Amino acid sequence: MLKSNLVLRSTLLLFFASFWMMNTYGQDAGRKTISLNDQWEFQKENGATEKVNIPHTWNDKDVLDDVASYYRGLGIYKRKLKLDETAKGKAVFLVFNGVAQEAEVLVNGKSAGKHIGSYTHFIVPITQYLNYKDDVVEVRANNRFNEDIPPLTADFTFFGGIYRNVTLLITDPVHFSQKENGSSGIFITTPQVSASTASVQIKCSIDNTSDVAKKVQVLTTIYDAKGNKVANQTVAVNLGRGNMIVVQDLKSIQKPELWSPENPYLYRVVTKIIDAKTKATIDQVSNPLGFRWFKFDSDQGFFLNGKPLKLIGASRHQDYENLGNATPDALQTRDIELLKNMGGNFLRVAHYPQDPLILEACDRLGILASVEIPVVNTITESEAFTANCLNMQTEMIKQNFNHPSIIIWAYMNEILLRPKFTTDKPRQQIYYDHIRELAQKLDDLTRKEDPSRYTLLVNHGAFDIYNRVGLTKIPMIVGWNLYSGWYSGVPADFARFLDRHHKELADKPMLVTEYGADADPRIRSFLPVRFDKSIEYAIQFNQVYLNAMLSRPFVSGGMAWNLADFNSETREETMPHINNKGLLTIGREPKDTYFLYQAYLASKPYLKITSDQWKDRAGIADSASSTCTQPLQVATNLKSVELFLNGKSLGVKDAVDHICQWNVPFVDGKNQLRAVSGDHTDQTDLNFQLQPYRFADQIKFKDVNVLLGSKRFYIDEKEHQLWIPDQPYRAGSWGWIGGEPFKGTNNRITYGSDKNILGTNNDPVYQTQQVGIKQFKFDVPDGEYELSLLFAELVGGETKEALAYNLDNNHKKEVVEQRIFDVAINGAPFMSKLNIATDYGYTTAVKKKTTITVQNGKGIVIDFNAIEGKPVLNAIQLRKIY
Repeated sequence: MLKSNLVLRSTLLLFFASFWMMNTYGQDAGRKTISLNDQWEFQKENGATEKVNIPHTWNDKDVLDDVASYYRGLGIYKRKLKLDETAKGKAVFLVFNGVAQEAEVLVNGKSAGKHIGSYTHFIVPITQYLNYKDDVVEVRANNRFNEDIPPLTADFTFFGGIYRNVTLLITDPVHFSQKENGSSGIFITTPQVSASTASVQIKCSIDNTSDVAKKVQVLTTIYDAKGNKVANQTVAVNLGRGNMIVVQDLKSIQKPELWSPENPYLYRVVTKIIDAKTKATIDQVSNPLGFRWFKFDSDQGFFLNGKPLKLIGASRHQDYENLGNATPDALQTRDIELLKNMGGNFLRVAHYPQDPLILEACDRLGILASVEIPVVNTITESEAFTANCLNMQTEMIKQNFNHPSIIIWAYMNEILLRPKFTTDKPRQQIYYDHIRELAQKLDDLTRKEDPSRYTLLVNHGAFDIYNRVGLTKIPMIVGWNLYSGWYSGVPADFARFLDRHHKELADKPMLVTEYGADADPRIRSFLPVRFDKSIEYAIQFNQVYLNAMLSRPFVSGGMAWNLADFNSETREETMPHINNKGLLTIGREPKDTYFLYQAYLASKPYLKITSDQWKDRAGIADSASSTCTQPLQVATNLKSVELFLNGKSLGVKDAVDHICQWNVPFVDGKNQLRAVSGDHTDQTDLNFQLQPYRFADQIKFKDVNVLLGSKRFYIDEKEHQLWIPDQPYRAGSWGWIGGEPFKGTNNRITYGSDKNILGTNNDPVYQTQQVGIKQFKFDVPDGEYELSLLFAELVGGETKEALAYNLDNNHKKEVVEQRIFDVAINGAPFMSKLNIATDYGYTTAVKKKTTITVQNGKGIVIDFNAIEGKPVLNAIQLRKIY
């Protein structure tokens, strides 16, 4: 925790230092930028007014509750704007980094500008609306569904609000244009780059908003990382009113320092407008410059600066725990630092352009990147939808044009996942034709706006349909989102898919743009299976995928889905409203999968006891012994590792796919673990609660929390409880008698339910159950005990649309039957004629607690007596009082 705080503090200091320098530097150079993030008043339509600061979203809480959907509508922001006399005669702009998703900006009650799209920034000129006394800015933001604005549907939440920074920009009437689709008005290319020489072209768009012609000079200077001048050029320009394009070519830069992930060397390009008469700087803009060249090859993969480089990294969503997408600057930059520390060299900015800080960090840290617009799952066949897509693509390219980290522009994601007109094939073909035409327009636009980079269209794993519709032919690179072994099939299908692409699309470079398996950080399993949401299954899944990609040169790279868990309001599952495929939690704590990637990708020796995350374990003793044997893993890039438990060696294990595993005999209480390989060590302390094999054994019984119908462990972090898997009754111990695990109502889940359980944050406790149970017995010694029985009716309730991503998720129609039963404890009635659905509601957590006096060596016997249907029990707890 201390280390994380230090990183965050240092990141904040660096940010504020750079922000101060940027502003003062700009103010000395004829322009002034002032943050407008404070002192806003906000209200939803017809709602109460509250004071807020930017970044802000009105959906940070309602997307996490148990009520379906969230507020998608109008939000109104107002703020006073104080400008003194020095602003008169200047050009004044409001710069918005992100407003979701339709925005209208009013100044003193008059509309100054509008913008469509949540994810690109925009600039509004406001000079003509100002009175320089008591100016008021109003922003009307709306995140309503609009069929003409992408995204229409997606597996992420469409947060509303002014959720990125707002800035006031004041310039001279002669300035670098603020009309170039939200860009800086300056576009830098490197027409020629090699290890020996390079050239740079700077294209400047300059506006003169005054009525007076002006003679100016445009001076561009390139500085190296130490501040030394490398090259410069001055062009004399006579500006009339309006716009002028100025192009400068700086050639023969000798022996450029090349930009790469190992050496992200950045030059700085400073472009000035200078008054020809007074020599004063009128306006000035600084941009990063990285010298690199690259190519994608369909057989040999990706090359940077003439050398092969496997692109391995992750995709990123912009939201953060309890903040929605209104994420502070320092936390956004930290995401890229975490990706770099993982050993990643690529970021897929998905599924939309993100805060400018993200690509700035990629430039600085050496992370290659792709960026895409949010055309996800489906389209609308309207001229307005097409126009909005083309405008978003143009804004994305122009606003991010000068980042050396970007090598790919993308424009569609899984667009055939939810095809319309499934019952009308001729009409569906027309729809497919529209999709192909839109893709072609976006690809043509991209190649025209920026011929120096590659284009990418991203598909899901339905190879045949994308090929038939023609979407594999349009982009320069084909991206595949592949989830074999998760949403469909088995993990081994992944490698077969890669080979099929290489055979049938031999001329197309490929990227694996998504792959992953849910890994709920609270769920562990020693018998991991598909869709149990365990960390252990995700480890195995990622090993298979990494091995397949790294062993195939034609696979240019792979992007894990996702860097961190993210919000998806429509999801239910073990952690409702959260997609758990992240290598980090939504609060950016690393999971074991993150450590696995470090082991695969680290350039230096790496050693990590992955269960360091799982600090509190529990388990049943091995027979009458005083230990419980459980597996423990170490992630490493070393050949072998030796593990010590409480100072005693458990032997040396060779790493298999970067994992060493031991069966560790844990003792009750503290267990000190130390992993050693040569000079490299890692150690941690685990606390273990040993459950007696038989209650008559010497191990003292305290309490036990048992999941019925489950083979996974569940960590309740808030109540500091660990739930363990059930077992059939064993004489002298405890367990169930009769029945079988609940098997769900669709084909993809091997056990349990994926429904949102109402009235609890511990959904996994209630999502499994023993169906048809007859008894549960505890052969405990005499004494006082607290017993809790936990129920939830998992069949029935509101029918909801199945996730489109579950490709073989053929929902069976649920057969809802009456379920009525009695519960008795030690022969005494406890719950009579229990009808969970009628009495409490479907998928609702029910917990019934009682105290029991055990005497005469009879233990505890809970009977479940069927009246109609089959009795169920979801979980059980027992605690000894004394």
